[in-house]
Amino acid sequence: MEHKFAAQLFTLREEIKEGIHPLFKKLKNMGWAGVQISALPEGYDKHEVAFALKENNLQAAGMHISLDRLTNDLEGVVKEADLYGTKDIILPFIPKELQHAEGFKEIKRRLNQVANEAPQYRISYHNHAFEFDIEIDGQDGLSYLLDPQNGNNILAEVDVYWVKKAGKEPLEYLTPYANRMPIIHLKDMTNDDRQTFAEVGTGVIDFSPILQWGEENGVEWYAVEQDICERPPLESLEISLRNLREMTSKIK
Repeated sequence: MEHKFAAQLFTLREEIKEGIHPLFKKLKNMGWAGVQISALPEGYDKHEVAFALKENNLQAAGMHISLDRLTNDLEGVVKEADLYGTKDIILPFIPKELQHAEGFKEIKRRLNQVANEAPQYRISYHNHAFEFDIEIDGQDGLSYLLDPQNGNNILAEVDVYWVKKAGKEPLEYLTPYANRMPIIHLKDMTNDDRQTFAEVGTGVIDFSPILQWGEENGVEWYAVEQDICERPPLESLEISLRNLREMTSKIK
């Protein structure tokens, strides 16, 4: 499974400002197979990113792309995806002004339009916890966006931390998205009243059954993201990777 582990670059949003290529080299040397493209510095050169991927033998485990860019620069987005060698394009967040029932209906319409206009690519949505506070047609907001019924083409990129934060059991919540989730987000939750971000394997989430489920249900990339680290972010990622390796060594 080690060929499926990717570091989410939002974790390294400050470090990447010091240089894309040297950071990618550190990640490769650490043992990551891929990176998920996100939080690149303003004015970044996409050709530099592609070169850094190739030179360090890293795969692109999808791209996080804003709603504005998906709406107004889809042609540029798919060209960039081609340059990085990925077919996965993910909306990572819904703008505050659309975080209500009618806004979610608009998001679902727009993402399906993107999927129809770019049928060679996979369009997914990455959740936080606010989606669970919105009810649409008897479903929470995330279930509504990802509902596989009625020709919906939006795939899942479930973040297990945020599912747990919303009071749900991650493994149970994943079940409807078998073979509809090419990438899953892994991060842990501290075992204290803060319930904040933690390195994978150091908190309260049981990852072994999640990894087992992923192997049985079409997950192609396990992207590790830690929004806030209490130690240097590269050290946090190294701890998460080490723990993931130990877990996967026990999976049949």
